[in-house]
Amino acid sequence: MNIVDSSGRLEYFSDGSNSTFFATPLRESTELIVPTITIYEVFNVVCRQRNESDALQAITLMQQGRVVDLASIISIVAAKISIGHRLPVADSIILATARTYGATIWTQDSDFKNIKGVQYIEKNNG
Repeated sequence: MNIVDSSGRLEYFSDGSNSTFFATPLRESTELIVPTITIYEVFNVVCRQRNESDALQAITLMQQGRVVDLASIISIVAAKISIGHRLPVADSIILATARTYGATIWTQDSDFKNIKGVQYIEKNNG
């Protein structure tokens, strides 16, 4: 199972320099876990940068994977992760979801660098 976090989704949707890194897990939609927090983050960014129609199209693609709601147990695990790793709320929820479902996180978010169960690639800011 895989989770492509918001930074990876946005990189892929914009055909950024790291998009091929994220193409591999995104091609296997039956193996994708989609935390609802990533839907929120992607919709928010695409809507601000483009428009609501494009944001809805991005979310439709994301929903081809298995969408996972923020359950109470994931919230509790996320809170513990946030304390232990000093991660922001959204990142903690993504990591807690990944651990709950035995998924690998694919990201270019440096907050995840050096965390077990994460496939990280450095974001190219050039």
